[in-house]
Amino acid sequence: MANLANAMDGMSDCLQGLRVIDLTRNLPGPFATRLLADLGAEIIKIEPKGGDPARALGGLFDALNHGKTIEKIDFRDAQGIEAIKSHIAGIDVMLDSFRPGVLKGMGLDAQTLHAINPKLVMVSITGYGLADESDVEANSEAQIKHDWADKAGHDINFMAMSGVLDQLRTAKGEQAMPNIQFADLAGGSDTAVIALLAAVFAAQRTGRGRHIAVSMTHSLYNHMIMPKATGTLVKSFSGQNPPPHYDFLGGLLPCYRLYKTSDDRYMAVGSLELKFWQGLCEVLELPELKDAHWQRGVMPTLPASKDALSKVIEKFASQPLEFWQQVFETADVCVTPVLSLEEAKAHPLFAHQDEHHSTLGWQAIKE
Repeated sequence: MANLANAMDGMSDCLQGLRVIDLTRNLPGPFATRLLADLGAEIIKIEPKGGDPARALGGLFDALNHGKTIEKIDFRDAQGIEAIKSHIAGIDVMLDSFRPGVLKGMGLDAQTLHAINPKLVMVSITGYGLADESDVEANSEAQIKHDWADKAGHDINFMAMSGVLDQLRTAKGEQAMPNIQFADLAGGSDTAVIALLAAVFAAQRTGRGRHIAVSMTHSLYNHMIMPKATGTLVKSFSGQNPPPHYDFLGGLLPCYRLYKTSDDRYMAVGSLELKFWQGLCEVLELPELKDAHWQRGVMPTLPASKDALSKVIEKFASQPLEFWQQVFETADVCVTPVLSLEEAKAHPLFAHQDEHHSTLGWQAIKE
């Protein structure tokens, strides 16, 4: 356990010396600076006098903000704004999550702050990005025309507008309500970290900072690279654009879907490649299905594929989850139980989690 902890900590010096002011609240920005802090950056979190709204959500605030320096100011007061400016000369990055135009109204626009620190990288996490082309650098790609920049929204709205929420369907095609904030985290936090580190790298070489607007909606739309491609693929052999729960990796393939067990739990089958599917058929004692696979030319619209799906559904439904967990414990065929959060917390995979139930997504490999 100690060796694993050391491996996890082996990245904590990577961003030592990087100083970040975090003006964000709730989830997207604070999770972005949590990642930076875990990599060694110094984070100065500046909250309004009333505090970050995340403080009301149990242990969320502590999980996101432990180890950061916390300051509170009145964002509507000139002295509060001057307190922020007093940090600017000695920092590398400023992160905010205000709507477009709010920074300028507070006197914290890029022109003002770059006069203090030309290398400053500013990252604004927004819901829908910028829409005024006069605010976008001339070398930016495409023409941006929409009237959404000033609209309020939360994760559910950004997911809805990006098309991602519609992709989350039950096996019956009903809309599902996710309990994970994909837009906030993938579209906001992760994208912001990538953009700001790239901009810091550029500033170190050129001496010139920049102001970047991250759009959670556009970033999430960009993440849909698979359904954009597979929808076209499925249409080529089915004749129509598939609904999400009948897309290539959405439940259409017998080798890549969820199967219900006799106790109404689920097993996740990811036997996408032929060798894994054939191994799965051996474990399930269904050897006659070994060639009923898309890599053998048996597409989901063919009777052989439908027959395979029916038989595998029946097989998994014959036993409870615990039985199948034991059966697949030593079978390397990409089949796993669908764990609850509490089950995941107790699983050996996450035995090294910290007091906030967090685990880093990286490890330093010993030479």
